[in-house]
Amino acid sequence: MNQTPSDPHSTPPPVLLSDTGPGPIEDSADHEPISGLISLIESVLRHPRRVVYQLRHGTTGGLIGPLVVIAIAFAAVYGLIVGSFSGGIQWWAAPAKVAGGLVVTAAICLPSLYIFACLSGSTARLHEVAGALGGLLALLTLLLIGFAPVAWLFSQSTESVAMMGFFHLLFWAIAVCFGIRFLRSAFRQFGLRSEAGLNTWVVIFLLVSLQMTSALRPFIGTSVTLLPEEKKFFAVHWIDSLNPNSARSGR
Repeated sequence: MNQTPSDPHSTPPPVLLSDTGPGPIEDSADHEPISGLISLIESVLRHPRRVVYQLRHGTTGGLIGPLVVIAIAFAAVYGLIVGSFSGGIQWWAAPAKVAGGLVVTAAICLPSLYIFACLSGSTARLHEVAGALGGLLALLTLLLIGFAPVAWLFSQSTESVAMMGFFHLLFWAIAVCFGIRFLRSAFRQFGLRSEAGLNTWVVIFLLVSLQMTSALRPFIGTSVTLLPEEKKFFAVHWIDSLNPNSARSGR
């Protein structure tokens, strides 16, 4: 059979690029502007790449403030649920500690995040790194608000400090996992070449966050003082919390 000779000037078929490269393929929807807190909340939940695009190409610092406001407000609301277990002074102390501890943790971890981002080949500037961290905190607290009704139910139906601590830590761990996924997505768009530095930072963030549970205790139970007089590593504090003689005290 005779074969039709190929045309040397014919255009080859386009090569379809997968989304497994160093950065995700941009969508036109990612470029849509974000206006108002409600739009920002929906973007954090549904279109995180839109948030990252605005951080990179929008007004400098335009989203950082709103992201931090969302994180602080929702952390304080979840703190009310935490404080409802013991009531009394914890009605205002727990929200202040949860929101304040979140801000302090972010402030402590921001410099190391920027340094590891630079070492990993990212082109993100400091305000972009701060915005990505703000997105992590906003998504984390949004998820905690989703868990708030469940946490309230258990806080009103049990008197075990240890069990309530377990549930709060479980909800926090799930929220952190999604928040870190947001951060990874952001840094891929910032040109991150290696995730080794980011993985190291995640460990630092987790350790600082967990230590806050001891540095600002009690969150759930009650204590003579608003803040602890004794320094404790968070693991030691958790082990002591399992002691039945210390139930509802200083946790």
